[in-house]
Amino acid sequence: MARVGYARVSTADQHPEAQRDRLLQAGCDPDLIFTDHGASGASASRPAWDRCRGALRTGDALVVVKLDRVGRSVRNLIEVAAELEAKGVDLVVLDQGIDTSTAAGKLMFHLLAAIAEFERDLIRERTRDGLAATKARGRNGGRKARLDSDQRALAAKLRADGYSIRDIGIMLGNGKPVSRQTVYRALGMTSDSDKAAS
Repeated sequence: MARVGYARVSTADQHPEAQRDRLLQAGCDPDLIFTDHGASGASASRPAWDRCRGALRTGDALVVVKLDRVGRSVRNLIEVAAELEAKGVDLVVLDQGIDTSTAAGKLMFHLLAAIAEFERDLIRERTRDGLAATKARGRNGGRKARLDSDQRALAAKLRADGYSIRDIGIMLGNGKPVSRQTVYRALGMTSDSDKAAS
């Protein structure tokens, strides 16, 4: 049963010594302290983090100074906690007083998991409500069309009269030109050959 430490600093000019000292004081084996320099917590793969996870054995404890040393998002932390639990490894976070070998520590991670699930449900619910409200107003969601039906008809007439795509964009924009892509879409010109012919 070993206490394995992990330290991380986000930029190469930061110094991890303070974290290492705290991990040693917490009883970590000096040969089992892994440190990432200049590695973002958002990165799923960090060299020392990967080696640290590979060194963990059933009955070990992973010790970190702060939760954000392990990951930046609640979802990422939950994934790490689930991985550690599956391996039979406890997580000890010094600053937050979390120790998953205790009932209180396990409760903390169950609460984090519940919050993460609640957040995902809220996002799904807001998305469904927004789409329903948009549909009720006669739209199907997505960005509003840049050109209305009159402008599209005008674009077709101008093109038939021999105007270039660029000139049509200027005339349709009333001082603020519309993009070539918008004109192409209004004219139903979707193939490369159509565009090359313009």
